[in-house]
This record gives sequence, structure tokens and C-alpha cells, in this order.
Amino acid sequence: MKAIRTMVAGLLLAAAAMPASAQMEKWGCSEAALNDQQTMMEAVSLYQENVKQYKATKDERYLTEAYPQWKTIIGGCPRQSKNLYINGANILKVKIAKAADKAERDALIAELLAMYDTRIAQYGEAAKYTAKKANEVEELLKEEGLQQYYALYAEAVKIGGDDLEAAYLVKYMEATINYVRAGYAEPTLVVDNYDVASDLLEGELQKNAGDSTKAATIRGYIAGVEAAFSPYASCDQLVEIYGKKFEADPENVELLKKITGIMMRKRCTEQPLFFSATENLYRLEPSPATAMRMGQMCLSKKQYSEAVKYLSDAVKGVSDKDKYIAYLYLGHAYNGMKSYSAARTAYNNAAAADVTKGEPYRMIASLYAASASSATEDNVSGRSVYWAAVDMLTRAKQVDPSEENIEACNKAISAYAAHFPTKTDAFMAGLENGKSFTVPGWIGMSTTVRTR
Repeated sequence: MKAIRTMVAGLLLAAAAMPASAQMEKWGCSEAALNDQQTMMEAVSLYQENVKQYKATKDERYLTEAYPQWKTIIGGCPRQSKNLYINGANILKVKIAKAADKAERDALIAELLAMYDTRIAQYGEAAKYTAKKANEVEELLKEEGLQQYYALYAEAVKIGGDDLEAAYLVKYMEATINYVRAGYAEPTLVVDNYDVASDLLEGELQKNAGDSTKAATIRGYIAGVEAAFSPYASCDQLVEIYGKKFEADPENVELLKKITGIMMRKRCTEQPLFFSATENLYRLEPSPATAMRMGQMCLSKKQYSEAVKYLSDAVKGVSDKDKYIAYLYLGHAYNGMKSYSAARTAYNNAAAADVTKGEPYRMIASLYAASASSATEDNVSGRSVYWAAVDMLTRAKQVDPSEENIEACNKAISAYAAHFPTKTDAFMAGLENGKSFTVPGWIGMSTTVRTR
């Protein structure tokens, strides 16, 4: 320590000619700090040298030595550097680990959290650093801090904005489940927060669809949220969670929106609860969103023409985030009517509404595969439809590399490829492997000749 003080004395002499007051004003220093510049500049030099020595040696004693200077700086000049907060977290965690008793440990944890509040006040990024506070409480206090860290994650999500890292949404869901299991809230909180986290992550996925690395990371977070929610995700469990609430208040519009929204998301649309809630919601608040729910209900009942009527109204006015599902359902309704061309148009619109989803292309592939009888002019008994179907599945894999989509596509490709014409059949029809070919009939798609 003596060597460091000697070194610092030299640094202070070298800096004496520099206008310290101008520098300290940029640091957001208090009046008291500005009136005692010598003390502050010495603290900064000692702190920086200790941090430098720690980085070189990884000896935590240097962080312990830096604590009093760090405390002086953050108290007097809180904008000295953003590194003040990065290093401060390391300094405080070393002291927390070595605290003599619970009282000292609790006081240091409170100081750590107050440091993040100071950082937010000086540099913003409230959502990110509120979530960071939550994570610190979770790691340091574990079950003892459950109520505190859940409240902080919830606050961070409520603040929202681009500065909330997607990884924290998984932590938010895990905290929600711990909070409910501890008896602090009803299971409906899990469903409500799942809705929020899923919507935010889907939005992030769409924003980053052009960046395959970021998109893959976000898909990982989505999988994490789904895994956390899975114990509450079955249709029977959702009915159990919401059934009594619906019976007690069947005309509560907000409750009806929650019930129909989550049951649509989890594809529990054949449950009587979904039908009852949907009908009540549409009666109480007719809108594009409720028309979409009515369309899905009719689809579940195989009332395809009625579903088309409702869903055609829905796609004209639903929010951007709902357009994908509305067009997808419209495609299903046309498919049920065997109006394949109209179904393809709806599925293509769904694909345009959410460029990260492979399901619309998988559905178009299934339309093609079901249309062999309309393409017999190809001279291979309509088997050219399977070339077009596999092309669609390949496209699905390109836009949506999620494990579920890849597995579904590969299974379908294997099934459809088994229906390709043989080499002999292709030769007899005057077709050559690898050559371009336009599938006849309503499909009318340019593809490539392939044999098995």
C-alpha cells in the first residue's frame, strides 16, 4: 500500500498543472467535492491504481483497499466513469463475501443496490439496471429475497424499452413461478406474466429476424420461457386456473380477453371454456380482435365458412402482432373448405406478417401435397406436387431454424420425397432430373425435377 501511495503522489504532481475543476465538473461532482479537489483527486488516483493492480494480479486485497476511495468518489463525483459502477459491483461483492456477520452483509447488499440506483440516476437504462438489481438480490439472498427480486423483475419489465435484455425475461418468468409457488400470488399471475414475456420476446425476434445469431439467441430465450411455463401450460390446467374466475365473473371483459388470448396461444380452442368466453367477449366488445377469437372458435367447431367470415373481418383491423395468427387461422379455414388457392394466399400473408415463422410454409406444403389430382397433366400422375411441397418445406427451414420447425419439416420432407416419381417414370414422361418444371393446375409453381 505504501508503494501505491508513493506512486500516486507522483501522479498527483504530474496532474497538478491540469485544470482539475473543469474535469470534476464533467464528473458531476458535488459542491463539497469541488471545494476539496485535492482529496477527491487523490481518492481517484488511489482507486484507479488499486483496480489496475487487481486486474494484473486478481488479488482481491486490492479491491478491499479500493473500497474507501471508491466510496468517496461515488459519493462526491457519481459521473466519474461508468467503470465506477462495474468495479463497484466487484468491490462490494468481495466485501459481502467477507462480511463478519449478517448485519454487515445486509448493509453491504443494500449499498450495492443503492449503487445501481445511483447509476440509473446518472446514466439512465432504468429497465436494464433494475433487472440487474433483481438478479443481484436473487443470487445473494436466494429464497430470503424472493419477494424483493420478483418485484424488481416485474418493475424492470414494466419500465420496458430497448435497454431491457431479453435474457432477463426468462429470469422474470422463473421468478414469477417461484413467487406463486411460495404462496404470494395465484397461478393466474404465471399466465399473465407469460403473456407479457412471450409478446416481448416475439417482438424482439421479429426485430432481429435478419440477424441469424441474435435470432437464434432469442429463440433460446423463448424456449426458456416456454420451459418455465410448461407446468401451467396444458389445456386442463388453464381451465382449472381460469374456470372458477369465469364462473364468478363471466362478463368481465379484461378477464375474457385473458382467457381467450392465452387459450388461443396455447391452442386450447376446443375447450368449452374457450367457446363460452369467446361468445361473451364478442357480444360485449365486438372488434377485429374479438372477431379473430370468434373465427378461431368456429374453426375449432369445423364451421369453416363462418370462420372465414369472422377472420376476413379480423385481418383488416387487428394489431400487427396479431396479424400473423389471424392470417394463419384464415388459411386453416380456407383449407377446411378445400379452397386451396385462397388458403395459400392467406398463408403467404401470414408469412409476410411474421418472417420468422416456418408454419405458413409448412401449411402451403401440405396444400400442395393434397393436390396431386389437380396436377395430372404433369405426366407423372400428379407427383410433381411433391417437388413444390418440398421446396416450401426447405423455405420453412430457412426462415425458422427452431428445433420444433426443423423436426416437423424433416419428417414431412422424408414423407413427400417417398412420393417422387422413379427415374423410369420421369424418363418415360420426358423429364430430366435437375431440370426446371412448372407444376400444372392451381399450384402453377416453378420447381425442379427430382426422382427417387
